[in-house]
Amino acid sequence: MNKNQIEKKTYKDPASGVEVTQWTNYCGHSHHLYFTNPGWFDKGRKLLFASDRNNNRNLFSIELSNGEIRQITDFVTDKTGKRYSFHATSINPKRDEAYLVHEKCLKAVDLKTGKVSVLDNLGDGWNFSVTNCSADGKFIYVGVYEEIKGGFEIDLANGYVGFEEIWSLKPLSKILRIPSKGGKIETVFEEKSWIGHVNTSPTQSHLLSYCHEGPWEKVDNRIWGLDVNTGKNWKIRPRKGDEHPGHEYWYADGLRLGFHGKRKNGKKFLGRINFDNTNHVEAEFPGSTGHIFSMDENLIVGDGAGVIRTWKWDGLKYLGPRLLCRHESSMKFQESHPHPRISPDGKYVVFSTDRRGGYVNVYTVPMVDFESLPEIKGE
Repeated sequence: MNKNQIEKKTYKDPASGVEVTQWTNYCGHSHHLYFTNPGWFDKGRKLLFASDRNNNRNLFSIELSNGEIRQITDFVTDKTGKRYSFHATSINPKRDEAYLVHEKCLKAVDLKTGKVSVLDNLGDGWNFSVTNCSADGKFIYVGVYEEIKGGFEIDLANGYVGFEEIWSLKPLSKILRIPSKGGKIETVFEEKSWIGHVNTSPTQSHLLSYCHEGPWEKVDNRIWGLDVNTGKNWKIRPRKGDEHPGHEYWYADGLRLGFHGKRKNGKKFLGRINFDNTNHVEAEFPGSTGHIFSMDENLIVGDGAGVIRTWKWDGLKYLGPRLLCRHESSMKFQESHPHPRISPDGKYVVFSTDRRGGYVNVYTVPMVDFESLPEIKGE
């Protein structure tokens, strides 16, 4: 383990006047987890992030009371120079343990000791999407799809190269269930369609959502539900005509999902829906979204058009967007996408950006009073 250090600094955003905290400052990329995967542990006192340091990629934690950074894993880049992405790492909601895919294996990491154990060798011939842990902490779910060797370039993490080609080939995909304490790997669902973004409900251990990956305007239906107890799967927010919703995520209640989308006429909407397709609400709004996240319908954050923005539900429509701070990220590769996520206590937003110096770093900005923020005109 490397010696603990503090890289924390703060600045006032020139557009909103809100104080922003930069937690990492290293000549190598550092980023928080994907926006569907909460990165907090130790009762919310620490935040998990991945970072390229000393020519290796590893997991680290930030002590949020003082900014102290601690290295957790000690992986070494292999001789080919391959660096595994830890963007899709997930944390067990019942104990301080994380799960990631590394060297074609699903591995568990004790976040207190750094001890790494192999839960299952997932084998060659498969690519992996986001990992997610069930609400009871008993299982990890991960989507896999067969490797495509179609004679075309594939680099999904850097510009979605080969994205449409993979979708068109309809690769065999599976949703795997692996016991978090070790045990038999099971396939709970499979089909000949590209599956991605397997997201578990944060309160209902038997429910998860997944998506049909591919261009939003071309997939048959983006958002799907799965009951792992019965094996039933169904369309969530069935697509109609030329509209296309996506970037789905679970609300904190574990019963509703949020999403955004666009209609054929170019108008954009924010939406929410119960997992069983009841209580469906959508509202159109002007401007950009980017990736969005919220704990419920009341306050939503997004990262569109270079800023962290927020919308407020007034009971009939969404007010805003208003500007929390500028992120100014290049958005050129996955780790540089801000992917804003609201903290479990609702007090701040975590995001990543390469806004200064070309390296991605981890930032937070407080969720200040909505009415105190400047309005965003146009995009």
